[in-house]
Amino acid sequence: MYYISMVITVLATVMYNISQKSINQTINPFISMIVTYITAILFSVLAFAFLPIDRNIVSSLKQLNWASYLLGLSALGLEIGYLYLYRSGWNIAVAPLFVSIISTIMLIIIGIIFYKTKISPVNTIGVCISIIGLILMNKK
Repeated sequence: MYYISMVITVLATVMYNISQKSINQTINPFISMIVTYITAILFSVLAFAFLPIDRNIVSSLKQLNWASYLLGLSALGLEIGYLYLYRSGWNIAVAPLFVSIISTIMLIIIGIIFYKTKISPVNTIGVCISIIGLILMNKK
């Protein structure tokens, strides 16, 4: 599952960015998001029905916490954010990399402060190289 989950995530990210870049420029972004989430709900229901995972809905609902609701809000922010990134002219080859590097740096800081994550000197060098890469990629 270690590699399969990475493959799924990478393929979904590629499809996600191609889809976001291809959404009609004149459509109301929230109509697009409604259709997006209806599609996600339909496929989630199908997965729930056919995949061999605990099917006790009541038990699962009782286990929900704040993170599931924040995830929904975050997903909406990602959708709208990427839609406006592409509408404002960001390149499909650059925007996801910028978002990924900046959010990774933020998560490293959050991990250190709140989750006591340790980073090595090599990791620190990698972060510095990423920052330099952002600067170089933003040069015209």
